[in-house]
Amino acid sequence: MKASQFLVSTFKEAPADAEVVSHKLMMRAGMIKKLGAGIYNYMPMGLRVIRKVEAIVREEMNRAGAMELTMPVVQPAELWQETGRFDKMGPELLRIKDRHDREYVVQPTSEEVVTDIARQEIKSYKQLPKNLYQIQTKFRDERRPRFGLMRGREFIMKDAYSFDRDQDAAKASYQVMAQAYRRIFDRFGLSYRAVAADSGAIGGDLSEEFQVIAATGEDAIVYCPTSDYAANMEKAEALAPVGLSEPRRLAQAAMEKVATPGKSTCADVAALLQVPLTITVKSLVLATDELDEQGGVKKTQVWLLLLRGDHDMNEVKVGKLPGLTGFRFATVPEIEAHFGAKPGYLGPIGLRQPVRLVADRDVAVMADWICGANEEDFHIRGVNWGRDLPEPDLVADIRNVLEGDASPDGRGVLAIERGIEVGHVFYLGTKYSRAMNATFLDVNGKPQFMEMGCYGIGITRLPAAAIEQNHDDRGIIWPDAIAPFTVVICPIGMDRSAEVKDASEQLYAHLLADGHDVLLDDRGERPGAMFADWELIGVPHRITIGERTLKEGKVEYQHRRDAVATQVPLAELQAYLKTRLSA
Repeated sequence: MKASQFLVSTFKEAPADAEVVSHKLMMRAGMIKKLGAGIYNYMPMGLRVIRKVEAIVREEMNRAGAMELTMPVVQPAELWQETGRFDKMGPELLRIKDRHDREYVVQPTSEEVVTDIARQEIKSYKQLPKNLYQIQTKFRDERRPRFGLMRGREFIMKDAYSFDRDQDAAKASYQVMAQAYRRIFDRFGLSYRAVAADSGAIGGDLSEEFQVIAATGEDAIVYCPTSDYAANMEKAEALAPVGLSEPRRLAQAAMEKVATPGKSTCADVAALLQVPLTITVKSLVLATDELDEQGGVKKTQVWLLLLRGDHDMNEVKVGKLPGLTGFRFATVPEIEAHFGAKPGYLGPIGLRQPVRLVADRDVAVMADWICGANEEDFHIRGVNWGRDLPEPDLVADIRNVLEGDASPDGRGVLAIERGIEVGHVFYLGTKYSRAMNATFLDVNGKPQFMEMGCYGIGITRLPAAAIEQNHDDRGIIWPDAIAPFTVVICPIGMDRSAEVKDASEQLYAHLLADGHDVLLDDRGERPGAMFADWELIGVPHRITIGERTLKEGKVEYQHRRDAVATQVPLAELQAYLKTRLSA
């Protein structure tokens, strides 16, 4: 490709609404253009990146035995009503009607449609296993679309769905996909981690997220530097403290109420009393509602959760505890009715009405701790289990882990880094096949529900994640595999020098013949402007041809990460470039 034939459109400034690096650089490099809130045109430069991402994904999915199809963007609502997701999914699901007043959805994902295909096509165990995938446009009506392609409303996703006869076969299909994903992300040339993820309401342990490591990532990734352990924050287990199964330390202090005027946080109380934050306990009040047949609230249960003052509640862990599925935070009137005080001064002693008490593992072994007195501007110090209050109803891991906590595999301590989720593999079980009666006849002649898995990759999110990981103050730094062009030839004075023009054209032809994805910048731009464009766009390999070096039989090579250019004999350039590309 020659630049004069291509649409090269760069800008010095990013639009005011661009918040993160990837959004700013993709807009400045002319890769995307905003059409509406969370909706973008993929311009030729950006689309080349997307197509390269798609090609790698497609090759590895096909290699893993998956079969490509395409499912409609607009889908009949009836299928979504079968699974209950038409109502449950909420406002993120875009619902529309046609001229005949029939209801449809704009797909955010395709479990219903693919299950409908499977129940029509798969009749016998002899047809299993099967894996169907598509690379297709999706739409989720985000409340606050932002960060460009990181959180847009319209996006492209690869979604795959496996169908198997039993759990063992489904787990084998899951592992095939998990390994295919590792090959895919290895080929992208990005630093990433595959982390154990929470499986949500479905349960089970077969769920992994693929996170591109980036300081600007929204997700916290927990890992052990001295082992293979890795999980997202929701999944990472906080081990029970040493001594949890043994008698806790004996009480040393008398319980007393102390004045803490205006100090409503554990940190403020610890500072006032000049004690470590780790001996304070925070109180979080939750509620669960039992509904009647009409959907009204029949009964409400209030829960008090106790965590160490320096710890944060993990909502996913809490939602998995018996009785706490679908919990909500208690209202102020509910809190005042049970505690007689406002938030900031709450504790488990002296309640007006009984609550269910849940203690984090760390709190369960603490002695002489500090908590709220259920009276504004007062706390209680020297609190001890057994002596001052009954044992908790439940002891559980309900907190986020901290850097330096012991690794659950017993092989070191935990570290935390930021990541951007770009892929997810997930065992579904029979959630959709049961809801949609997708069965097959097993070897015994009896109908069985298909076991399913789903596997997604954010095709348009991945380039943004790659930029968040690979950029500098000059622009993007693409890995070779997904760069819009792998090599750019920058002739200096091509319009004034026949020698430069001929050498550039010949090199361009040779590199094309060698199979390189090369662009020749024949626009006649000044060197500074030309270099600035390609540094912003992020082409990884640049070859500069000028009269002075050409007279010496040389050209200049510079990788996008190199601080200075390297002079290379023109006769040796193709071999040299091959070495750099393979590196």
